[in-house]
Amino acid sequence: KVVGLGKVAHDNIEIEIQAKLTKIKPLLEFLKKKGKLVGKKRQIDRYFSPEDKEKDFLKMRPVNQWLRLRDADGDLSINYKNWHHDKDGRSYFSDEYETAVGSIGQGEKILAALKFRRIAIVDKVREIWNYRDYEIAIDRVKNLGDFVEIEYIGRDNKINPKKAGDEMIKFLKNLGCGKIELSWQGYPFQLLFPKEVKYETV
Repeated sequence: KVVGLGKVAHDNIEIEIQAKLTKIKPLLEFLKKKGKLVGKKRQIDRYFSPEDKEKDFLKMRPVNQWLRLRDADGDLSINYKNWHHDKDGRSYFSDEYETAVGSIGQGEKILAALKFRRIAIVDKVREIWNYRDYEIAIDRVKNLGDFVEIEYIGRDNKINPKKAGDEMIKFLKNLGCGKIELSWQGYPFQLLFPKEVKYETV
């Protein structure tokens, strides 16, 4: 099982698609020939939601807000995303804010003092490659399986989110990655609500 994602990280905007692939080998072979290996890290992501039932991120469907503390082999950060969904529940982009933190433990204490509860932990090993305007990550996610994440890192901050997503899908199709099943839910949602996860074949 393979998932693909894409991102535009300009002006605190992230554009992203997610998909399961039946064949990852063509992508890996392509990256070894044409891509540049950036590195490999273990990432432990802790997700939080307000304790107040009226403000609970998880009460919405689709879930559009995620607050995360990340430890990536000692690189510590806090991240907030607010996804924008269309009428069919698809989301091609989010508002994203991220900054470094000095301590995950102290970050958790601050969030607890503000009445946030931890709702999920995503534990994964990520191998990152660069190819032209894409950052491509191969993820091995504990209790979920193997995934791929593709991020748009080009300079065009006015690119249409849906057009960018379609180009990423075309990129995977042209490599012969087999059946592509789009998913509009991220790793924490898939861990929390596996029976609600749906895919769209393209």
